[in-house]
Amino acid sequence: MIERGDRNVIDEPGDGCLRCDELAAGALAALLAPYGLSVEPVAAGADIPGSYWGAPEAGIVGERVFVRADTPVHSALHEACHLICAADRRAAIHTDAGGDYAEEDAVCYLQVLLADRLPGVGGERMTRDMDAWGYTFRLGSARAWFEADAEDARAWLAARGLLPGAGRNFAPSAAGCRSR
Repeated sequence: MIERGDRNVIDEPGDGCLRCDELAAGALAALLAPYGLSVEPVAAGADIPGSYWGAPEAGIVGERVFVRADTPVHSALHEACHLICAADRRAAIHTDAGGDYAEEDAVCYLQVLLADRLPGVGGERMTRDMDAWGYTFRLGSARAWFEADAEDARAWLAARGLLPGAGRNFAPSAAGCRSR
């Protein structure tokens, strides 16, 4: 089981987590567009619509992922992966994606996979940032879980065509994603 961290450890100064303003312009939007998602910028200092944890954490509403420049990349990817994994109920999602533990595990796994498709990020950096933020894993770290204890997450993603080599397109067209 995976749980997200205690709010007291989130985004403390010097946590070292990569922020959205450190990504190449348009990279996050380009990564998420094939899934039918849009990235919506939010002004510095403003509240982030649909943010479960509060600013600077990403927010989700329907097909939109809201981020500020100081939003951690791991947060933006995590919330986006909730929308990807919950395509059948996406239109009704606002702030809390819901889902069960199996879906949460799949979200975390997909988050690491998609990080490999973001220039300058990668899965290794993503797992370090997940640990720094306070995600908790049975094996003690995100990387250990990803490499040795995530069979259920891989199976969940594969069953829905969201895993490379699972027999379907890993990055579906926007229309294909909505129809699942």
